[in-house]
Order: sequence, then structure tokens, then C-alpha cells
Amino acid sequence: MHIFLTGGAGFIGSNLADTLLDQGHTLTVADEINDYYDPAIKRRNLSAALPHPHYRLHEVSIEDKPSLERIFAERPVDAIIHLAARAGVRPSIREPLLYERANILGTLNLLELARDHGVKKFVFGSSSSVYGINSKVPFSEEDPIFKPISPYAATKDAGEKMVHVYHHLYGLDAVCLRFFTVYGPRQRPDLAIHKFTRFIDEGREIEQYGDGSTRRDYTYVTDIIQGICAALTRPLGYEVINLGESQTVSLRDLISLIEQSLGKKARIRVLPEQPGDVPITFADISKARRLLDYNPQVKIHEGIPLFVDWYRHSLPTPV
Repeated sequence: MHIFLTGGAGFIGSNLADTLLDQGHTLTVADEINDYYDPAIKRRNLSAALPHPHYRLHEVSIEDKPSLERIFAERPVDAIIHLAARAGVRPSIREPLLYERANILGTLNLLELARDHGVKKFVFGSSSSVYGINSKVPFSEEDPIFKPISPYAATKDAGEKMVHVYHHLYGLDAVCLRFFTVYGPRQRPDLAIHKFTRFIDEGREIEQYGDGSTRRDYTYVTDIIQGICAALTRPLGYEVINLGESQTVSLRDLISLIEQSLGKKARIRVLPEQPGDVPITFADISKARRLLDYNPQVKIHEGIPLFVDWYRHSLPTPV
């Protein structure tokens, strides 16, 4: 299968690319390799895939439709996996227009390309943030989505709705996968697990927003990739599906797990809760189990040591 993958230099995208190549697929990857975080990290993420004969990288923005058109004109595309996005709740509050362009216009560009070029499958990387402050737990795909509380969440919600439009009007086989707090090797350096690990290891103070009671459904990246690969190969019509571990961990317990794995104590500065943050995320994954045979394997007490081991091996070698 020839797959067009957006965001292929990122955390999830680069791990997914390695897996898809191992499965025998051909990949065309689009990533603008912007400076949201150090581009050198993204280039390291690409290093395993770049030499592969069935891998081709285009450094292009998903907002640049003419450039994308030229890529699609080169050869037929069987499926699009759309992971590229401006990510993060707090940065979206500072720059909502940037998020609107990348996450809504960019998604619409990819859907138009799918329609114009007869692409058979569209997989959209959505987010648990669309649930907002949801009073019902665990979060089900059937829950009403009316009150996102950040621009990032609103753009992901808009993306899901636009994907449905293209299924309804043009028959696109499409699935929106709501990822729940993904972590693992190559995780972005600004995300909590990576940032806490680095700061605790270096003896620096970490910032804890709130009293540590907020809870997240942390999902190891290999489990997310299992779900994406299953969604890619199954005819689904249009579906929205949660991908999580379906277990929650408090912030204070997460910090404790990182401390244990590093063998170091954290210096913690407690700060007020941040606008846009939700008190809990918790995935109901019964639909993923039913439609995708999704079966997450890596629980948090196993995943944090795996991440810390990757972190230590990724550190620069002392001169």
C-alpha cells in the first residue's frame, strides 16, 4: 500500500513510519519540520527511515496545497494518515490563529486531495481534548462534544466534523482516532513525562500545576500504533474511536513513578491550575476493542521505565 503520512518527523509519526515500513508499505511523508521544538530532534527521529528505499520525505507544510498537489500528481496514493498538527493546549491559547490555519485549513487541504485523487482511506489523528470537561467517565465516543475549552481542542473537533462531511458527501472511508496522552520513545520534549524526566535527572525544579490530583489516561506509543495500523486496513465507513489505556494515573503518582525509575527525587514547585487543562481524561476503549481488536499492552508502571531507559540512551555521549 502507498501511504501518504503527514507529521512523519514527529513523535507518533516517526514511530509509525518505522512500523509501516517494516510491514512492507511504501511511504510518502510530509512534514514542514518547524521550530515548535528543536528541528534537530525531528531529524533524528527520521534517521532510521530516511535510507529506506520505500520512504520519501517532503519538507512541506500541509497549509501549502499547491505543493501537496504536485506530490499527489507523482503517483497514486492508497491511504492518507493525517497526524500533522499544531499541538498543545497552552500554546494554542496564545496563538489561536496559528492553530486554526494548521489544524483546520491543513486538514481540509488533505481531505480535498483525497477527494480529487480518489484516495480510498483517510485516518485522522484526533485528541481526547475534544471531550473538554466531561462529567461522565470513562469518556465514550457517544458522549456529546459541545464544550471544548482550548483552541487546540476546538480545531480537533472541527477536523473530525470535516472528515465526516467528506465521508457523507464523497464516500470517503474515514476514521478519527482520539489519542489519549501518548508517551514513549521520541516523545516531544515539551510534554510532561519527557520534561519531568529531564528536569528531575538534571536536578532542576519541576512545575506541578494544581495539587497533583489531576488524572490522565497515559497511552504508550506502541499501543497507539497498533490502533492506527488496524484502522488503516479495515473498512469502517466513518467512525470515531478512542485509543487509550483505559486506566488513569494522578499527576503526583506519575511524578513518583519517574522518581523511582530515575532513582532521583523531584524538586517540585506547585503552581495554580492552568486555563485549558482538564481534571481527568479516561478512555472507554470498548469500541476500539470491537472494531480494531485493539488490545493495549503497556501499562504505566512498565511504560515509564521503558521511557526512562530510552531517555538515558538518547543523551549526548560525554566528550
